[in-house]
Amino acid sequence: MKMKWLFLISGIGVMLILLIIFSLRSDQNEPGPHISISSITKDKAAYNPGEKVQFKGELNTSYTEGFIQVSYYHRGMKFDEQTLSINGKSFEWEWLPPSRDHQGYLVAISLNNQKQASTIAVDVSSNWTAFPRYGFLSKFSEMKKQDQKTIIKKLNRYHINALQFYDWHDEHHLPLKKQDGRILTSWANIANKPVSLSTIENYIELAHKNGMKAMSYNLLYGSLKEAEADGVLPSWYVFKDKHQQSIDTHPLPDDWKSDIFLTDPGNKEWQDYIFYNQQTVFDELRFDGWHLDQLGDRGNVFNGYGQPINMTEGFKNFLQSVKERFPNHTFVMNAVNQYGQQQIAPSGVPFLYTEVWDPITTYAQLKNILVANRIDYRKNTVLAAYMNYDKADQKGFFNIPGILYTDALIFAHGGAHIELGEHMLAKEFFPNENLSMSQKLRKKLVHYYDFLVGYQNLLRGDELSPAEANLSSENVTFSDKPKKGTVYTFAKKTENKKMIHLLNYMDAAHMEWRDSDGTQSPPSKTGPLSITLQESRRVKSIWMASPDNAQGIPTSVEFEQKAGMLFLTVPYLEYWSMIAIEYEKSPS
Repeated sequence: MKMKWLFLISGIGVMLILLIIFSLRSDQNEPGPHISISSITKDKAAYNPGEKVQFKGELNTSYTEGFIQVSYYHRGMKFDEQTLSINGKSFEWEWLPPSRDHQGYLVAISLNNQKQASTIAVDVSSNWTAFPRYGFLSKFSEMKKQDQKTIIKKLNRYHINALQFYDWHDEHHLPLKKQDGRILTSWANIANKPVSLSTIENYIELAHKNGMKAMSYNLLYGSLKEAEADGVLPSWYVFKDKHQQSIDTHPLPDDWKSDIFLTDPGNKEWQDYIFYNQQTVFDELRFDGWHLDQLGDRGNVFNGYGQPINMTEGFKNFLQSVKERFPNHTFVMNAVNQYGQQQIAPSGVPFLYTEVWDPITTYAQLKNILVANRIDYRKNTVLAAYMNYDKADQKGFFNIPGILYTDALIFAHGGAHIELGEHMLAKEFFPNENLSMSQKLRKKLVHYYDFLVGYQNLLRGDELSPAEANLSSENVTFSDKPKKGTVYTFAKKTENKKMIHLLNYMDAAHMEWRDSDGTQSPPSKTGPLSITLQESRRVKSIWMASPDNAQGIPTSVEFEQKAGMLFLTVPYLEYWSMIAIEYEKSPS
């Protein structure tokens, strides 16, 4: 009996020792809380169908004998996964997306046995204008190529797929000058800032390598002082009076190169002149298109023969001529506060670009531009909407809530926001960099741009149409328009899916999208929210995603459906959450 007890005790001891050894070995293979994924990048901002994606990842410390789990989501559904081994601090892999064009994917990456995942998005689109994510460059002095690479790499992480080269040119009427048959290697731009030809060429090359397009910026009707010496005729100018006594000019600071003297965009001779000089740009530099700018409503103006000018009809005529003259280049035109949009939209521009000014000041008014452009013209919109405008008169940081409220509204309504370049935009003079992005804002915006790309087919795909939301809740007050103290709701649908957007203005300090002084306050995180809505169609499943939570990864939502009503609980709302209702397929 004694021997049996000794044997049993010794056996238990051996088992305990083995368990301890196994536990220690397992601990060596399991990442502790201090080990995490610090960054995920990819080689391009967008990909052609059939093109492989090259990913790279970094851990915050070296780790051996572990694995990485990669999950791929499309329209909110996981459809593919990979397991990668890891041995060290960095890892990389490649993935071949499905061959279908104009699709967005969200990629979730987790270190083994860790619940928290990192994400990145992938855009497979042969044409950047299907889902434009417009960025900018504004400084072109002599630069080290490595510094340029760093800027483009940062923009790549936000999936910026085209760059507006702002005020890169020499003179508006003569953007690229030649001397003895050769283009100049350097010049001063309109603000008398130095421009290096090699810097522009390197930026274009880097943009193309990163899956981005390069757009040459210029006014469609601008000339500088003494332009007559370069062949501009006085009869081409726009005059404030029918007697041609006063040329319509746009005044600029005294230390700049010149004021801008407006020309008649509908004048065929002016068109031939500027097109000839723009052709020189395309012959010498590998720009992919022309970003055309204007200066807004000029009031009553006259041509060189004393006749009234219909400026917006001049825009239309000019753009029709651009399309004929440069069929292999993309052209986009700014509609300042929608001025001329009715003529610009049907001219062949692939998307609409609106620079927003007073009196369009509220979130509701900003939303109206996006909705009108989609309903009236069936086109997506990029907004040039300058944030923290007055605050940017001095050095400081962008106000995070102001940025996120506005981006949430724009992205949810299927738009894009030109805001990212060497720095973030706060003024119409793009080189202004008084305000900086905090590290927290940078991280937040990465999630927002991942969300914009990962769910692009559910945010601004051509198959989307408006739908009824019909929500109610005991937790919050819903509104069908952006309104202080409420949650703004609206819906879009496809054949078998409805997306309901919740934008949280419960704690907003004000409802002005520009947040000019940087005083907007953050929303309180809310949830769970019990929601009821009318729904006659049979629901298969419901999920929710938010750029503010779980890095945009979709999560399942519990629901009950009875008597034409749907009862569900949304787990999380901060700035913006999207609910997706998946319907049972209708019988064919």
